Amino acid sequence: MKTYKILETRKSHAEEVMNKMAAQGWKVVSVTYWSCWTIRLLITFVRET
Repeated sequence: MKTYKILETRKSHAEEVMNKMAAQGWKVVSVTYWSCWTIRLLITFVRET
């Protein structure tokens, strides 16, 4: 079974967030941006449970 998680972050923090999640066994499966006054990245992660 797989578990998915979506996190919202600023571009300047994206690499830090992805490295932290990778250390916990998560893999990035999608990155997209969301705009509402400021641009935010939505990063989707997956890992086996």
